[in-house]
Amino acid sequence: MKKMSVAEAAEFFGVSKEAIHNRIRRGSLKSSLGSDGVKMVMVDETRSVKKAVSKRAVKNSANDDRYYKLLEAQNAKLQERVEVLENETRSLRDQKEQMLIEERQKIEAIYKEKDEQLKNILQTLSSKFMLGAPLETEETLEAEMVELEEEELKSNVISLKKYLKSSGFSEKKMKKIKKRFKEKAKNDERIVIIGTKYYLDTGKYDYSDLIK
Repeated sequence: MKKMSVAEAAEFFGVSKEAIHNRIRRGSLKSSLGSDGVKMVMVDETRSVKKAVSKRAVKNSANDDRYYKLLEAQNAKLQERVEVLENETRSLRDQKEQMLIEERQKIEAIYKEKDEQLKNILQTLSSKFMLGAPLETEETLEAEMVELEEEELKSNVISLKKYLKSSGFSEKKMKKIKKRFKEKAKNDERIVIIGTKYYLDTGKYDYSDLIK
């Protein structure tokens, strides 16, 4: 125990002098009069130290709680962001898969239609050669080809070469058109390729964008 004046005790406990007098009246602090008539307060320094330590512990605990709550709030926000990004990624993946499916269907449709066109042309060729006379000479073959080209014109299926010749284009113009067909042939469903020749179905498609 240590004797302190009221002022010293107030400073020690961090309270007002009035608070020290109240404690003295309540009996929580013992006091006595010194030889000079000054009231002295008996203070247990060990108890005060323990109380101060306890206060610091409570304060630190409160700070830790606030820190953990802040971390939990930030973690919740990050989790929400992760879920949003995962949903966006899933949506983009689904869209990509759908686009691939649609592109594959378009390609299959193009090749299916080209196969049908090829079958029609081959059937025309086959029926013509089966019904025609035997091809015994080069002259006979040329005559058969002329008749076949006439059949092509009647059925609206015609080779690009024949079409250009019948249209009266200049050599320079025909070269440009042939080059354009060569560049577009693989991806244009309107163009049928047999060997090295290109065929047009003028009754079914419009080729004005290629022949200009």
